[in-house]
Amino acid sequence: MQRIRLRYTKRGRLRFTSHRDFQRAFERALRRAEVPMAYSAGFTPHPKVSYANAAPTGTGSEAEYLEIALTAPRDPATLRGLLDESMPEGLDIVDAVEAKTSGLADRLTASIWELRLNGVTHDEAAKAVDAFLAAQTVEVQRRTKNGMRSFDAREAVVEMAAVPLSESVARPQGEAADRPAAEPCAILRLVVRHMTPAVRPDDVLSGLRVAADLAPPVPAAVTRLAQGLLDEESGTVTDPLAPDREAVTAGSTTAPAPAAAKAPEGSGSA
Repeated sequence: MQRIRLRYTKRGRLRFTSHRDFQRAFERALRRAEVPMAYSAGFTPHPKVSYANAAPTGTGSEAEYLEIALTAPRDPATLRGLLDESMPEGLDIVDAVEAKTSGLADRLTASIWELRLNGVTHDEAAKAVDAFLAAQTVEVQRRTKNGMRSFDAREAVVEMAAVPLSESVARPQGEAADRPAAEPCAILRLVVRHMTPAVRPDDVLSGLRVAADLAPPVPAAVTRLAQGLLDEESGTVTDPLAPDREAVTAGSTTAPAPAAAKAPEGSGSA
């Protein structure tokens, strides 16, 4: 059984699709692309698809991951193209690699987020970031199915900075990088460690309101730029599919060369 790991996106209006909506769209794409899926056993067999740390509904993402199991081998690049053609625009399959290592979920320990704060100036955002980072703890509350829960939003934030609008990765379609915005717009870039309970971007926004009284006049546009293994020394987030690529490359370079074909004994040239 072959396992393929995929990276996909949620862009534009498709950021408002729920995880269940994506599951339905992806399973339709699997059927359209005639992927030889492995199925679970039992009374209600379903395709063997493992989703890892999906982004909340309403947030965009450039780095969502899943793994599928196949009953017959397929070329990852070809499979990626077929699936991408079968998905709605905005839910794009952008990378594929054969799983050669274990523990994909264990390599998703942090995310890089970009928050777009319309109606907030760069200086206002920078001052709020300084106040947030200077705090030892930033207590916030979130409503859960078991009622209101309080937790520290500061502990999970590894890095946070206000960056120029021109450096925004997740600009709306059609917006030029060098064109001044009609209204103030601040861009926050942050690295958030995955913890329990999970600290989400909206929790960080609540923390900015608590620590610095920063309250954007409109809801923030949130995009996950990357997720992967956190390098504690540098604060960077590494590509979780890199170990699989390296394993594939190592396997291809160490594979023995095929033996030269030999002519049957007794044969000669004409």
